[in-house]
Amino acid sequence: MRTILVVLDGLAYGVAHDCMGYLQGMCKAGRGRLYTLQCELPSLSRPLYECILTGVRPVDSGITHNQIVRLSNQRSVFHYARAAHLTTAAAAYHWISELYNLSPFEAPRDRHTCAPELPIQHGHFYYADHYPDSHLFDDAESLRVRHSPDFLLVHSMNIDDAGHTHGLSSSQYRNATRMADIYLSNYLPIWLEEGYQVVVTADHGMNDDRSHGGVLPEEREVPLFVFGSSFSLKEATPLQADLCGTLCELLGAAHDKQVCRELLA
Repeated sequence: MRTILVVLDGLAYGVAHDCMGYLQGMCKAGRGRLYTLQCELPSLSRPLYECILTGVRPVDSGITHNQIVRLSNQRSVFHYARAAHLTTAAAAYHWISELYNLSPFEAPRDRHTCAPELPIQHGHFYYADHYPDSHLFDDAESLRVRHSPDFLLVHSMNIDDAGHTHGLSSSQYRNATRMADIYLSNYLPIWLEEGYQVVVTADHGMNDDRSHGGVLPEEREVPLFVFGSSFSLKEATPLQADLCGTLCELLGAAHDKQVCRELLA
């Protein structure tokens, strides 16, 4: 099944639970489910992009902090999808391009990607943390409409940016979360009508020091929303390292990663 993964960077579970009224309404209507996910350590972005997309923990991948700039040496969802002759796309922060396409990122070359030979064939990659989420979701929908990808990554940064600027307990952080919920309300019904399976999660959370990286619950506990006919909507205890294999199962792509079977119908 075609699948969309939405990563809302820096979104703590408690704030997602309290502020994402549309997604919660979908769950209350029996059209999705919210699970609690504990991110791997360290609770930093680049290491956890790698964990989500390859199923490999930071202590094993070697991507242990944000300043490590190199291609991943692991197979990602993009690689498995391409091996299965599926089409891939991403509207995402430029670190995603650096991990799976070309490294280091060169904006004139890499910002807008159309390269059938690369793991991420079609991409819009941005490099400013305050790049508007409104634009990012429109970028993603443009890729979906133009290229009909089997796997699409949508990765926004405004929630994380608000957290680093104002902190976990700020109105700015909560309101950035509410805005992401509104943007998703514009597109989630379309995606589901088109037959996509949709996963919405986060890499890590946020603390009141305006940072993350450690073991505090607000740094490690993140949401996992699932929507679509391929999900069981039953009790499950997924791990962040399960996501790569679970996404491959949804796509019907052969893989060798761990899976959370309880999530799947």
